[in-house]
Amino acid sequence: MTAGGPTPSLACPTLDRAAHRRTDPDWLGQAWGRCRVLVLDSGDGGRALVSAEPESPVLVLVGPEDVPEEAALRAVFLGVEPDGGAVFTVDAPLPVLPGTRAAHLLEVGHLLTDRDAGLLTTGLALLNWHRGHQYSPRTGQATTMDEAGWSRVAPAGERMWPRTDPAMIVLVHDGGSGWDGRCLLGNNAAWPRVPGELRFSCLAGYVEPGESAEAAVLREVREEVDVPVTDITYVGSQAWPFPGSLMLGFQAVGDPRRPMRVDPAEIAAARWFTRAEVDAALAGQRVDVQGDRLVLPPSSSIASFLLRYWLDGHC
Repeated sequence: MTAGGPTPSLACPTLDRAAHRRTDPDWLGQAWGRCRVLVLDSGDGGRALVSAEPESPVLVLVGPEDVPEEAALRAVFLGVEPDGGAVFTVDAPLPVLPGTRAAHLLEVGHLLTDRDAGLLTTGLALLNWHRGHQYSPRTGQATTMDEAGWSRVAPAGERMWPRTDPAMIVLVHDGGSGWDGRCLLGNNAAWPRVPGELRFSCLAGYVEPGESAEAAVLREVREEVDVPVTDITYVGSQAWPFPGSLMLGFQAVGDPRRPMRVDPAEIAAARWFTRAEVDAALAGQRVDVQGDRLVLPPSSSIASFLLRYWLDGHC
């Protein structure tokens, strides 16, 4: 991505993570007494409180006095704001506050400020990691939270840190300009079907051991639709805490004349869409696909960013 160019919605966190404070229990104890707390309800899909404004929601943080005692014992330190205030996150039911509503990152991430989006993304990623690492993968023993939530420790001293799994996502296009230029999108076989709708997105997959991100682009596109690609170009990255990925966004050029052969275990359907079709669908207009309405990725996702980046002629 060129300097100063557009970036994905969740790609610009602003919080000072103050890693040196994670092992300072005295400072953490004092900071908790006057901190701001992001409450995330994992039982409700990882939702947080935001202000009720539909177009410009603001992430709502609470004081430590509003956090249940049991949840406070498992608070995770996120960092320090420019005014010196510490921010923690906890997994707990959302408090009931006037003028607020519960929202998921997918719903509001693109509408939040960089500060709010960064807090919500980081909090979700850390709490998702803790939920999946209650036990040591080596010994099966229970682990406990340490370093203010940035590691877990087994009884024998084995320490685990939050992991991020690299994944690539690519918008394959034909290199054409204007409204007739086309891009290749797929319908994932694992996605639930909604009557009257058909969801399409960019092709994506995890980077495998011993593989570069660019090699993963070549392999995944070949495996999923059997289309060779060239001119692989890195565009940008975005944290994706579902449960803990880093999405590496690319563009690549493919030939629409090349017959596709989809892997039915991965892709239920794949087809080329024109810029005009993608633009109309993103604008909320109905675009028919096999008699259903085309649904494109949510605005908070890097897939949506790649589509809009391509629409704007960055290819």
